[in-house]
Amino acid sequence: MSPAAKPPAATPPAAGARSAGAHTAGAQAPRKIRPPDPAAVARVVAAALAEDLDGGDPTSDGLFGVDATCEMTLLQKEPGVVCGLGVVAEVFAALDQRVVVTAAHADGDHVAEVPVELARISGPTRAVMAGERTALNLLGRLSGIATMAAACVAELEGTGAVLLDTRKTTAGLRELEKYAVRTGGACNHRLNLGEALLVKDNHLRLAGGISAAVARLHEAHSRLRLEVEAETLDDVRVALAAGVNRILLDNMTTAQMRDAVALCHGAVETEASGGITLSNLREVGETGVDYVSIGALTHSPKALDVSLEVA
Repeated sequence: MSPAAKPPAATPPAAGARSAGAHTAGAQAPRKIRPPDPAAVARVVAAALAEDLDGGDPTSDGLFGVDATCEMTLLQKEPGVVCGLGVVAEVFAALDQRVVVTAAHADGDHVAEVPVELARISGPTRAVMAGERTALNLLGRLSGIATMAAACVAELEGTGAVLLDTRKTTAGLRELEKYAVRTGGACNHRLNLGEALLVKDNHLRLAGGISAAVARLHEAHSRLRLEVEAETLDDVRVALAAGVNRILLDNMTTAQMRDAVALCHGAVETEASGGITLSNLREVGETGVDYVSIGALTHSPKALDVSLEVA
């Protein structure tokens, strides 16, 4: 069955919704989380299932008849932020419309007490077993990203700085991984190269420096926001004079960042990037930068421990 098929009979609550009995950290009000593009979800699910079922599932087909059914519990086994329940539903819908996913939690829930049941999954045994690993891979990956993003957002609380992701994403999973970043409470940088102008070090070397690059881009793409990378305070001064919307402070010390923020004096936005970890994140946020971008949100999060067990 096509992964673009309609969802199963019961699907997880809308992203950000709270379900009765959910174990959450604190009495947070529900927040709306922009969901991923359904077409992107369908592409990811189709590719993942095609990869795992290239030769079918002879183990399950040999053990269970076509009419066999089962009921499973989807467990989260370590604390973290739930993300990907809708994707799980799409995995099973793509295999068999008769699979029912009944959620007890919603994407964005902060689960503290584990193990906890995230959902019940019931339906034809062959379909459930065939989709198990794909569903768990995606759920664990996305929940890991959301959990890391939430930890970083908490570290920045009170500084005024906004946490951003980058384009350092897994090939084919960018839309879902950026959704996971949003689910963790952070914000997205560019989804792709076409969304904004970002002049980085190699651009500058090839184009003749900040002034020449900015002048050329103003002429070619005046409708797009323009950000330029600066490695030194002199670079910041040149970028200010050239006229940009945001300056990316690349691999600067926190002392340099404070000086750069003072130079900009609110005239343009500032973004810190490079060498930033959870251990120094708050210090970076306290420099006064407007944004902090961290590639590790999507390129190296730890997958959350989730499993599918017989109910």
